Amino acid sequence: MSAAWPTGGGLVPAARIPGGELAAVAEAADFAVLPVGAVEWHGPHLPLGTDLILAEGFAAESAVGDDDAPGRGGTANGTATPGGGTADGTATPGGGRGAAAGPRGVLFPAVPYAACPGQTRPWPGTVAIRPEIAVGYLADVIEGIVAAGFPRLLIVNGHDANMSTVRAAMEWVSGRRTASLLLVNWFQLVTPAETAELYGPLPARGHGGAYETSGVLGFDPDAVRLDAVADLPPKPKLPVTHPHVLVESRPDPWQGWSGHISLAGEEVGRRVRHLAAARLREVVAAWVAAPPPAPPTAAPLPTEASTGPTPTGATADGPEPEEAP
Repeated sequence: MSAAWPTGGGLVPAARIPGGELAAVAEAADFAVLPVGAVEWHGPHLPLGTDLILAEGFAAESAVGDDDAPGRGGTANGTATPGGGTADGTATPGGGRGAAAGPRGVLFPAVPYAACPGQTRPWPGTVAIRPEIAVGYLADVIEGIVAAGFPRLLIVNGHDANMSTVRAAMEWVSGRRTASLLLVNWFQLVTPAETAELYGPLPARGHGGAYETSGVLGFDPDAVRLDAVADLPPKPKLPVTHPHVLVESRPDPWQGWSGHISLAGEEVGRRVRHLAAARLREVVAAWVAAPPPAPPTAAPLPTEASTGPTPTGATADGPEPEEAP
């Protein structure tokens, strides 16, 4: 069923696969893709579907050939490395499908609704589901895709709060079925050091801030209203470099979003898109090339007593019962 894909790889939509051809498509596919997002307030300047735009946008770029991937191998400032495109999407000589073709993927419809933080639930347009519902729902969706014949499943996340619920669902499914489940959060594909290079010393990575706004601009500029807000400098982070997670009821200043929106723009949005997409393809290529996992087991690890030699006078099920006198 390689004819189901464009020459050299790419994605086909799962929703368009005839049921009678599913098994053949699954056999030929390298992996499946599931975008997960949210419907959530991101401020007056960003659409309610910001996280969906980003999850679906990057998911669509997960399986293209190197030569067809603008920005492949590029740096944060948009310069191209040999063999890649530039950050503005200009193809390099020798582009087109070739030896560096991408893998074959099957794109499943996105999960639109998610558990949302308390900091955004009171704002208009946020549609939140309870965390326990989110975990159960995601577990069923993930297991259903694996059961359909796709043991390798890439989950592309556009909503930070999904990281915990998706991870919990993945762990549950991986203990029931043979599966290799890869979760990638687009937000983490560009490092803080690289966003500092792009935006300067002011913070850019907050909810609805310059970095997220630029990501949307990279995919759908018409969806963003840069003139709808003034900068809302976010609350300073803790002055430590050690990894930590800080959740607060209302991190003032806060209007359901915060950030220096004046730093965002279409050009930097294209750079963010192409750099993050290139990183995603690198992760996918390494994952597809890795050996598959062993199947799960419901049995505990074997013990020495069950694997070692049977003692004299004992059976495999335990000591022989003594005879009655």
